[in-house]
Amino acid sequence: MHPFLVSTALVALAEIGDKTQLLSLLLAARYRAPLPIIAGILAATLANHGLAAAAGDLLAHAISPRLLDWAVVLSFVLMGLWILVPDKLDDEELPRRSARGVFLATAASFFLAEMGDKTQVATVALAARYSEWLPVVAGTTLGMLAANVPAVLFGHRFADRLPTRWVHAVAALMFLVLGGLALHKALQAG
Repeated sequence: MHPFLVSTALVALAEIGDKTQLLSLLLAARYRAPLPIIAGILAATLANHGLAAAAGDLLAHAISPRLLDWAVVLSFVLMGLWILVPDKLDDEELPRRSARGVFLATAASFFLAEMGDKTQVATVALAARYSEWLPVVAGTTLGMLAANVPAVLFGHRFADRLPTRWVHAVAALMFLVLGGLALHKALQAG
């Protein structure tokens, strides 16, 4: 399957109930300015996932293909399990409105919230797996927007109705299937 489509689907599903989606809801409730919030999410995701994909691409070229195959297997399986652990975000973690504006507050908050987050780790693994930086970053960014833009625009109305547990289960299953496919590839190479 194409890296762009896999990256989009995995991150969109992984993002449901993630702390950055909760951050989207809180920012939307606090600032009530959807366009600068969405622009901040886009800027932060491009920067964060661009760096993550670059790290994944470096890993793909820095370690042996056999070791990389096994690292990808492990990362997909761990991501599949990690995604089952729900995230929480405290309101105190949100920045206060400053002169820098809603855009900068959102971009800074999102960039920092994504550090070491499931979707950032997934971006590293996807970039290492596919060795295609641009489709992975484009896909993970679209997946992030697909999950967070509705949260910014409509989330407060639907937050309690979303079957987060089922969405996490589907996302976990997708990561485990990718881990199985990567395992098959690793066993074939070895």
